[in-house]
Amino acid sequence: MRASAIIVAAGNGARLGRGEPKAFIRLRGRPILEYSLATMAAVTGIDEIVVAVPIGMESAARACAAAARVVAPVKITAGGSERQDSVRIALALTSAENELVIIHDAARPFAAAALFERCLEGAARLGSAIAAIPVSDTLKQVKDGRVQATVTRAGLWCAQTPQAFRRSMIIEAHARAKREKIGATDDADLAERMGIAVEIVESPGPNLKITTAADFQLAEAMAAALARA
Repeated sequence: MRASAIIVAAGNGARLGRGEPKAFIRLRGRPILEYSLATMAAVTGIDEIVVAVPIGMESAARACAAAARVVAPVKITAGGSERQDSVRIALALTSAENELVIIHDAARPFAAAALFERCLEGAARLGSAIAAIPVSDTLKQVKDGRVQATVTRAGLWCAQTPQAFRRSMIIEAHARAKREKIGATDDADLAERMGIAVEIVESPGPNLKITTAADFQLAEAMAAALARA
């Protein structure tokens, strides 16, 4: 099945404190967005990419696509005020001829091409598949700064991106969320509310999400290690 890819790159990166949109901060000399674009260029089945960016960053995003040597058509759009809005806007620009859509956050620059392919395979098989890792830390339920209970971690997973879906399903899920004013932190949540089965694809390697300054320092070390490999 052919797929459209969406990269959500419209965040302002306030928690990084760099004063510029997160996806365009340079990581080892390359904008963070460029990493995901280069990976998607190597994924079998993706034949178009839609990138949602902050208003005014469209030209910078196109330059990232050129530097990443993306051959597939790239559509650039201004994102919305929230991540969910950006995804919905980008979905409207995907080709109706493609049966699958895979959605990824630019803030995860190290997701491997094989992970994208496995998520697409899962979505083709079941309707939806997301990257995730099992919870390894002990979980505490806290109120007013005090532990109320220890939560068993058995069966708990940390959701990541990429997340892949049948295109018709995820478009309807987002349309319903807008109608019913449902907010969600990831697209799989909206799919689950539609009764769509979601397959877990375990991330085999590092899939760091850059949110804080500490995350960025770790990302720099990871990017340096990858460059030496």
